[in-house]
Amino acid sequence: MADVGVRDATLSDTAAVAEIQVLAWKAAYRPFMPEEPLAEMTASAAPWRERWAEAVTAPPSPRHRLLVAVADGMVTGFAAFAPASDPDLSPEEDAELITLAVDPARAREGHGSRLMAAVADLLREHSFRTAVTWVFTEDTGMRAFLEPAGWAPDGARRTLALGRPVEMIRMHTSLG
Repeated sequence: MADVGVRDATLSDTAAVAEIQVLAWKAAYRPFMPEEPLAEMTASAAPWRERWAEAVTAPPSPRHRLLVAVADGMVTGFAAFAPASDPDLSPEEDAELITLAVDPARAREGHGSRLMAAVADLLREHSFRTAVTWVFTEDTGMRAFLEPAGWAPDGARRTLALGRPVEMIRMHTSLG
């Protein structure tokens, strides 16, 4: 069995996190995201590497975290969370799962589930009561991952202008 786990990301992980983000976005978003914006977002991992490096070295608070899933010493996925920033939520009680992604070549090996479990445990440690995340309405893969874990739409919606409107829904779960 592979040596697997989840831990806080380090600066040396940020290149792998950025690469996984680009690969995961290309795989997951290609069926519904307009081609040009997706190409721009995934043209290079370099800008994402810089953002993840900042998230590791200068998080806005201890309640902002970047975790990585590892197997045999290799980063296989990541998740980031923070206090919720939507105006109808309480940053003291509500957290936002900003992103969760697994290297498509390592999908279905349990890395996403391990990340989700670690995120939930840490959110409880930080006294959050609810978690939310924004999901593209057409991202059936992410919804199929979240719904069996107790996540459901909470009624909030937003539309991104990406050459054409792309709808998102906010999903939530209780951490109790």
